Formats: sequence, structure tokens, C-alpha cells
Amino acid sequence: MAVIGAGMVGRAHAAGYRAASQLYDLDLPDIRLVAIADAHEPFAVDGARRFGYERAETSWQAIAEAPDIDVVSVAIANELHRPVVEALLAAGKHVLCEKPLAPSVEDAKAMVAAAESAATQSGVGFSFRRTPGINAIREQLHSDAIGPVRHFNGHYWCDYAQNSGNPMSWRYKGGPGTGALADIGSHMIDLGEYLCGPISSVSGAVFQTFTAERPVPLGATVGHAAGAVGDTLEPVENEDIATFTATFANGAVGTFSISRVAHGLPNGLGFEIFAAEGAAAFDLNRPGEFTFADHGPDGKTNGFRSVLIGPQHPGINKGIPMDFPSVGYGQNELFAWQARAFLDQVAGLGKLPPVPSLAHGLHNLEILAAVTQSALNNGQAVSLI
Repeated sequence: MAVIGAGMVGRAHAAGYRAASQLYDLDLPDIRLVAIADAHEPFAVDGARRFGYERAETSWQAIAEAPDIDVVSVAIANELHRPVVEALLAAGKHVLCEKPLAPSVEDAKAMVAAAESAATQSGVGFSFRRTPGINAIREQLHSDAIGPVRHFNGHYWCDYAQNSGNPMSWRYKGGPGTGALADIGSHMIDLGEYLCGPISSVSGAVFQTFTAERPVPLGATVGHAAGAVGDTLEPVENEDIATFTATFANGAVGTFSISRVAHGLPNGLGFEIFAAEGAAAFDLNRPGEFTFADHGPDGKTNGFRSVLIGPQHPGINKGIPMDFPSVGYGQNELFAWQARAFLDQVAGLGKLPPVPSLAHGLHNLEILAAVTQSALNNGQAVSLI
């Protein structure tokens, strides 16, 4: 297997596959970690050495043409997803592509068509679906333990774009809807539907950009890291903040707040869910717990209570080395669990929930497009039915 992209998320994929065969049942076929590819050779070499892959490559074409590679993760800039994924599928590879699936709905439709014509497995990387705390809340919702959902309030607040001197990158190009909304809002939209069901309409969308220009980097950069820059400035083409409301098909209401300029929050994902007979909340900064409220305790002590994650919750039993209550886990484990689930699909074991399909990635992009349409038209309501 191989990973295309040796930046921030590519490293998470590479490390995830290295750990995957050690997780859950020991029934995977032998996994060979063959190659890491990146156009910037030092990144590829570092990734291959660091995570125990056999070789480094400097082009995705080398991965597509390699006869000793069957499974590939694509973790590169969004605008490159379509040509790379289509070529890999045509070459008979199993492909896991990072979200958002493509830079446009039209590109995503072409990728879905390619996947449907292929004889291999494919999926899109919405890694937060593997979060034990989130899945514990989902179990309570789907068992109707606290009644039907009435309100989902989700936010993904980050600060990686707050410094106007940080260098220009692909994250700041692509037009309205391709900024904070696509980069991190795609995750929150996916979680909203994962917990509450399909979104039927969006409205009231507002986009705002606070840094109009960014300096061009003098060399390669990784992820959100700062780097040396020159005097040349390029315009920022997309949004720093996106907010909107949504209506779910079951009648629940959703409020969404997305920001890449939230001071002091490097990775602030969280949500609250209010149902007819209870409520629940999750904060990624405290991933080893979730909060929950229902009518169970006596009125004198009733209210939100912290529930510590343990083997009784989804994904923990044999999913971490010390699968003991309150040991905790972090976001890196999500990529290992996702890698294990995708390899489970490829091997045809059918024991783990599969990763979302490319068709689901297209659906997510259609919601992003609807939110963008709302923002460009003074918050008009846009139906998704």
C-alpha cells in the first residue's frame, strides 16, 4: 500500500496504516508499507523513513503505475483529487481519498462515475466518524434513548489563518466556499448528518474574509505551518468564516459556525445536541469523554454529567493498546481506525463500519455548494431535496 502526499494529513494516513494491522481482530492479510509519494522529495523521503515504508516517490504517477501497490490513500491538495483518483481507479487500485472529495460538484460526479465503473473499493476520509465519544452519542440517539433530535449546534473553530503573515497555500485559493467551509466545515456538516440524518435545506449563510492577501512562500510548507516568505503578495480567494442554519429531514434544526481565525483554538471541533428527552455534547479538546443529560438521576443532582470513554464505547475495545476506562485517545488514533476500516473493506472482512463512499463525498459537496449559493445570495434558503 502507499500514501500520496507527505504533508500534515498524509503523515497521519501513513502512520495509521502502520498501526492498522495491530487493531481489533488480527485477521487482516499481511500489509506491506510500500511507498510514500510527494512532489517535494525531502517530504517523501522523510515520510518513508519515519513511518517504515520501503521507498519514496516524487510523483503520483509512479504510484499508479506500480505493480506492487494495491491500496492508496490520497492526501494532497483538493484540486488534484480528481485526476489522481481517476488514474488510480483506472489502474485497479483501492483508493481512500481525503475530504472534501473534489474542488467542485462536477469533478466529484466524474469521480463517482469512475468508482462505480471500477472493480475496487473506494471511500472518502471523514475521519471524525471513528470518534468513540461521537459514536457513543450516536448510539443513544439511534436507540431513541433521549427522544427525537430537535437542535444540533455544531462548530469547528481553528486559528491557523489568524496570522496574516502566514504563507499563501492552496487552502486560500479556489473561490467562495472552498476556504474554511470546505476545509473544516465539510467535517462538521458530515457529523451533523451522521448524528441527525440528512439535511434538507440550508439558509442564512454568511461568509467573511479578514485577510485579503498573503505572502508567497519561498519554499515548501507543511500543513498550516508558517515558513519563510518573500515580498510578493497574492489575493486570498475564499472565506475565513462561514455560518449558516440548516433543516434536517426529520424536522430538527441545525446551526453551524466555521472559522479558521478563532484565536487560541488550534483544533476546536465540538457540538451540542438537544433532543426531546435529553441532550449530549462533545468537545474534541476533551476527546476521552462526552457529556450527557437525561431524566435518569434524581432532580436534585440531575443535569449534564461527564461520561468517561472506555471499552464499553464503540472503537475502544482492542482499538488502543491499553483499552481500559479513562485511558483516552487522540485524533491520530482516528486515522489508524479509519485505515483499519478501509483495509477491512478491501479484504472483504465486513466486521467494521465502512468508510463513506465517494457518492457520500459528492453529497457532502452538494451541501457545501448549497451553503455557498445561500451566502452569495444574501442568505437565501436553498433546498437539497
